[in-house]
Amino acid sequence: SGSNAFAIAPKRSGDGVTRLFSNSHQPWRGGVAWYELGISSEQGWNFVGATFPGSPFPFMGHNANLGWTNTVNRPDLIDVYQLELDKSGTRYRLDGQWQPLRKETVWLPVRFGPFVLPVSKTIWRSAHGPAMINSRGAFAVRYAGMDRIDSVTQYYRITHAQDFAQWQAAMAMQAVPATNFIYADKTGTIAYWYNAALPDRKAGPDWRGVVPGNRSDLIWQRPIAWKQVPNVVNPASGYVFNSNNTPFLAAGPGNELDPAKVPAIWGVETDLTNRTLRAAKLLAATPRIGRAELLRIKFDTGYERAGYVAWMLDAIAGLDLRNHPDLAAAQRLLAGWDMTADGRGNGADALAVMVLEPAMKASYGLKTPPDPKAALAETVAHLKRYFGRIDPPLGDVLRIRQGPGPYSVDLPMDGGGDTLRAATDWDVERDGRLAVKHGDSFVMLMEWDQAGRVHSESIQPY
Repeated sequence: SGSNAFAIAPKRSGDGVTRLFSNSHQPWRGGVAWYELGISSEQGWNFVGATFPGSPFPFMGHNANLGWTNTVNRPDLIDVYQLELDKSGTRYRLDGQWQPLRKETVWLPVRFGPFVLPVSKTIWRSAHGPAMINSRGAFAVRYAGMDRIDSVTQYYRITHAQDFAQWQAAMAMQAVPATNFIYADKTGTIAYWYNAALPDRKAGPDWRGVVPGNRSDLIWQRPIAWKQVPNVVNPASGYVFNSNNTPFLAAGPGNELDPAKVPAIWGVETDLTNRTLRAAKLLAATPRIGRAELLRIKFDTGYERAGYVAWMLDAIAGLDLRNHPDLAAAQRLLAGWDMTADGRGNGADALAVMVLEPAMKASYGLKTPPDPKAALAETVAHLKRYFGRIDPPLGDVLRIRQGPGPYSVDLPMDGGGDTLRAATDWDVERDGRLAVKHGDSFVMLMEWDQAGRVHSESIQPY
């Protein structure tokens, strides 16, 4: 549910070094927690990075010559078709002809207490893809990557790539349906690719809604060409970045993609995160983005007063709280907040981070915004109950914890749900502390010096 990535060209780094910063945001535990992995073979396959359990090699990282990292993107890759069935419910109309629905019975192992019993289900399939029949009618679903299992092959090939041309050739398989790729190599080439198997849809229908299923010309067969997918290569700004935002903000002023050249039918997202706004501002304002400057930007804890942050803070500031003294005090505290979650300032950090969390999740998930007064009241009640005050230090509230109580690790944390220094999600513990479980996960800084020699450093939290 988040990530940051930065690539800095040697002309912008100030010291001739090419830098790539990988900063994925994954859970710290479980099946999609990163694990660090290095591979070395006698045939010259040498790659270090991170993987998910079950993969035989890394999904991101670097070899001697090049590297990449990923951030989640959210294109519209799924289409729903409404089918017209005949009276028997076993055939559907396509181009004026009745076609049989493919029918199959599958047996699913379902656990009932200590027992696992087989339960039968009927599954259907049309020319569009998997189909379902329910009280609202019959529908089929078509999605990018359907019936393909070669995404692992693509990752295998890009770990073997030794230059940008080989990397692009492997990426052109388009077997990885979605996820941004940020690339850098020893020659100083940097790139951002809005990697997505964007369906090559026919103009006309409202593809955001339910599409008629009776026309075969609406059943798209392939993604758009790899070269058409939005990308930025070696921009004049000397940097590319992504923080789960639209591809139209990726490379700095004067270097951005033109939204008018990307058809709306491709379903490319247009929204921004706070991390995007902060990264764009800090990168553009930093003439020399060397190692120290890049680390400072990456671990920034600031919020921009824009988007959902401005909406939430302004909505709270406009509340009439004369009959709610605790909430009015919190309102005044937020009015003086310094817009950073660094644990300093007027003591509003914990209050702000907690109040902004539901607004952040609603914005990122394109959901209905939360009620500002209710969010403020819930946060104030929590802080008063567990800390006896509305302005406890952020590090007293936001914690890194490991092991059952008493904890083997119990340390203060800074950052917030949508800051570049990410503490994206947490569990509310019995003592009211917020134990971070998702945020800055595998972190790797990759560098190629002027001679093309590679050096990398990583942090792997568990």
